[in-house]
Amino acid sequence: MSSKVPKYDEAYVWVWLPGETAPVVAGRLYTHDGLVSFNYGRSFRELGRAVALYLPELPLKTGELPLLPGLTMPGCIRDAAPDAWGRRVILNRKFGVKGDEIAQLDISELTFLLESGSDRIGALDFQFSPTNYEPRAPANATLEELVQSAERVETGIPLTPELDQALHHGSSIGGARPKALIEDHTVKHVAKFSSSADLYSVVKGEFIAMRLAALCGIRAASVSLVRAAGKDVLLVERFDRIRVTGGWQRKSMVSALTMLALDEMMARYASYQDLAEIIRHRFTAPSETLRELFSRIVFNILCGNTDDHARNHAAFWDGAKLTLTPAYDICPQARSGQEASQAMLISGNNRMSRIASCLEAAHHFLLSAPEALAIVEGQLRCIAENWPSVSEEAALSRTDRNLFWGRQFLNPYAFTALEGSADALRALADELRNSVHA
Repeated sequence: MSSKVPKYDEAYVWVWLPGETAPVVAGRLYTHDGLVSFNYGRSFRELGRAVALYLPELPLKTGELPLLPGLTMPGCIRDAAPDAWGRRVILNRKFGVKGDEIAQLDISELTFLLESGSDRIGALDFQFSPTNYEPRAPANATLEELVQSAERVETGIPLTPELDQALHHGSSIGGARPKALIEDHTVKHVAKFSSSADLYSVVKGEFIAMRLAALCGIRAASVSLVRAAGKDVLLVERFDRIRVTGGWQRKSMVSALTMLALDEMMARYASYQDLAEIIRHRFTAPSETLRELFSRIVFNILCGNTDDHARNHAAFWDGAKLTLTPAYDICPQARSGQEASQAMLISGNNRMSRIASCLEAAHHFLLSAPEALAIVEGQLRCIAENWPSVSEEAALSRTDRNLFWGRQFLNPYAFTALEGSADALRALADELRNSVHA
């Protein structure tokens, strides 16, 4: 382990403004009293095309901007920081430690911002200098090399300099599972790898869920499944990048956690009902967006994705309005029993993974009871109809088909507590579950 861990007390925020292919410096982050604060630079404020990094959190004003109650750093800045996997990569490459040893080190958030890759999700990057932008660029590596690099990080084995640089490219993206960023001339992808701790085909499970979500009419990110080094790799097309003549434009994004003005310690209070309220007042196309979000909640329950926490929902920010991004990270979760709950509250204090929870909350999404029932029924039939072909597309083994179908997908618990005309959904689910399984 490195005997000396650098502690950075300031960093400069650079941003790609809408329609631009090069960043400009927006302002300065600095630490004090255990907090991370931000102020805009004068040059940015006087820039005619400047927009606030996010409102109402960071209005385009002079001086130190006060943090929202309960936050230790601006949420829109924290959204651009690496999460569990990226931090493991940084710890491996910089300090030679395993991820579970992080508690032994006094590492600031600014350290993770400045040590992670520059091609992070969204439109921000972080630099030591307010005048010279020097991207922490990736080295070229094959998928096979990246898979092997991820395995070494998981076991705490140091990487070669070349593989270290390649895997470091993906250290800025969120999530806990092994991943990296790759690109060709026209498209960028997040590559997700299998983990040594996987007890079933997690990568294939996410591929199937994402494909079925799209077939059910949900706006989901495009995915493909490939093999590298004898393992499955899920490629998720990035939707925060636009290829144009002269380079790449970056789209600013904020998570639902930031929209709800919460941090990780308060994430358990994140609520779809509260998010729906924000959508009604601050989003483009609010009615269509509310229907889309309701459809995503229903699908999460039908496919067994209980990891729908507030960082797994996001919106584009254009300086004035929010627009829901395509769905991502829809991954069926392992479950030992029947009862389950969603990571986010659905309405009130209810987070139970049941269709009844969705139907009770439908009015928050400006949906009538018949409209909500129709969405659930449509997804049920779509999942059952396309399950065989999508499972075949993923080359899912018979063992994994039996594991997923009826346990993650269309789990009977999802259809408990249905009353009146809604109880017909339970009967339909039983029929479809049994007919497809046969």
